[in-house]
Amino acid sequence: MELIAYFWEQEDAAVVADLLDGEVRRGRFHGEDDDEDHPWMVVLRDVDQAVLDELLSENDGWIETITERSATAPPPLPNAPQRFKK
Repeated sequence: MELIAYFWEQEDAAVVADLLDGEVRRGRFHGEDDDEDHPWMVVLRDVDQAVLDELLSENDGWIETITERSATAPPPLPNAPQRFKK
């Protein structure tokens, strides 16, 4: 599972990325135009949740999980037009 940790300060994001072997990126929220208001993201894979929670509380951060979408087949299409009224 992939986690994304958000931080308001670049230094906090860099510390967590170095400790947990993550990748720092600039995050964007929908509807925000000013680059200064965007948080810093750290993309993490396979981390210990207890260690991450402690680092988040120390560095004023929060996390979001990315869920994998299941690859299910769509429902079958009808063979012929369907009539709703007779």
